[in-house]
This record gives sequence, C-alpha cells and structure tokens, in this order.
Amino acid sequence: MSADISKLVFPHTRPVQPGVRPTRPQPPEGTPQFDEILRRRVSELRFSAHAQERMRLRGMELSQDDRAKLEAAVDKAAAKGARDSLVLLRDMAFVVSVKNRTVITAMDEASMKENVFTNIDSAVVL
Repeated sequence: MSADISKLVFPHTRPVQPGVRPTRPQPPEGTPQFDEILRRRVSELRFSAHAQERMRLRGMELSQDDRAKLEAAVDKAAAKGARDSLVLLRDMAFVVSVKNRTVITAMDEASMKENVFTNIDSAVVL
C-alpha cells in the first residue's frame, strides 16, 4: 500500500534500489562548478546605486584593467584590516566598503578638488 501512495505523492520519482546511490549528471567539461561560481560572486566588487549614478553623471568609465586594479586595491585593504577605504586610481577616487566589497561613491578629478573624505580608515593609491 505504501508504494502506491508514494507514486501518488511523488509521481516523477524513480524507485531507489537499496545500497545503490543515485548518480547526478555531470556538467559538460569546462563548466564552472557551484563553489567556483559562488566564490567569484562573493569576491566580486559591486557598485552601489549611488556610485553608479555618480559615475554616469560624471562620465566616468572603468576599463577591465581599471576594474582589476580596483579589486586588487580592495583585496590589499582587506588584508590590512581596513573597513572603509579611499582608493585613488588615475584621476578618479572611490570610497569602498571593504567588508561588503561595494563601491559606495565615486568622484572624478573635478569633484575631488577641495573635498574632504570622511568615514574612511585607509587609503590605497594606485
């Protein structure tokens, strides 16, 4: 009777033989595994909506190389125990929440003049 009920409750399941573990289909060769994708997403540098808007308004664009440098700067700041860091890259400045790996705001050269940076505990000059 219980076998009949299980087919009603789980109609798309196959019976499992005792002592035999079902195998999971393997992804195609070269497909990233879950842990690799998760590690990349967690370590990826994000930009807050505020930072994105500031960059758009100020015409600031980052190349892949710039982005890699910015991520490396955040890694260095994290290794030193920084929480909120100012990162100076060429003629741009970024305030970054190191713990959250999030760019909080961005400034171009004109916006940096006569500005005071507050609520930071470190600076990385690239």
